[in-house]
Order: sequence, then C-alpha cells, then structure tokens
Amino acid sequence: MYVEDPIYYHKSEYIQTASGNKVSRKSVLCGSQNIQLSGRSIIKPGVILRGDLALLRIGKYVIVGEDTVLRPPYKKYRGGFAFFPMAIGDYVTIGDKTVVNAALIGSYVDIGDNCIICKRCVIKDNCRILPGTILPPDTVVPPFTVFGGTPGRCLGELPESVQFVHKERANAYYRRFVPQQKSSRAARGT
Repeated sequence: MYVEDPIYYHKSEYIQTASGNKVSRKSVLCGSQNIQLSGRSIIKPGVILRGDLALLRIGKYVIVGEDTVLRPPYKKYRGGFAFFPMAIGDYVTIGDKTVVNAALIGSYVDIGDNCIICKRCVIKDNCRILPGTILPPDTVVPPFTVFGGTPGRCLGELPESVQFVHKERANAYYRRFVPQQKSSRAARGT
C-alpha cells in the first residue's frame, strides 16, 4: 500500500484544540462564540470564518483550504436582510481561494479550488464540485453528483463507494498533517 508523505506545519503557527482541531493563527474567526468545530478539522492560513453574521456549524474532519471564506447565507427583505445559519457536515474538503455562502453542505463533499458557492445553496451528501465552479444562488446539488462550470451544472454521477473513499482520504490527510520536528542540528545543540 502506498503511504503518502507527511504534510508539515510549524507548531507555533497553529492552535490545536482539545477536540483535535488545528486552526491557523493566520486565519480570521469573526464572532468565535458562533463558530462550532466538531473536532479534527483543519483551518488553514488566510481562512475567514464569519460567525459574527450567524451560527457556523462545522463537522468533524473538515479541511478548509487557504484564503477561503465561509460566510452564512442571507436573504433580502423590503425592510433589510437577515442572515441564516450555515451547516457543514463531516469529512468535507473545501479547496483554496473558495467563497462559500451556502445554507447547507452535507457530509463527504469535495469542493475544489477557486469555487464560488452562492447564497442559500444546498449541497447534499456525497458530491463533488469541480475547481473553478460557480454555483448560482439557491442551487441544490443532488447526492452522488459532480457539478462543474460557470454556472455550475451536473456533469456526471459518483459511485456509492465515494463516501468510503472520501472518509479515508480525510482521515489520511488529518493523520499526515503533523507538526514539523526540530531539525537534527537543533536536537544535537550545534
């Protein structure tokens, strides 16, 4: 079996919570009292979590790529607008430089780099959003589908085994994401 190399990070650049979350010190958590991380998630540098707008619930083994923005959805009314909670399931991977304004992202979802998920979108379980995709407002992505393009549309289906593959991939990534060990010179004191 092929074993992938570790992904090293500097321990001083991340905060590790009691439940195993690894949150970059270079990320921005607005309204941290409204941000719920279930455990063993990785929040990379440059990420902006907008818990100041509404509740942001993030499941376990969620990997949020660099420079990504998670912002709860909103709806305009005649007298103004209101924000609604955002929920993200377990074993979700969100790529770099992606903006997510969805109402719900199910479990076992892979969102590529440079995507825009517009307000109030619902992405069901076991889906893949290809890199560079723009999902228009109120789009519903059915289970076991691949969406891509601008605007995003269904490009294919995924096998039922995708859940197990994505779960193993997320677990493996979390295990590989480890603090950098001191160099051998520093350990010897030279």
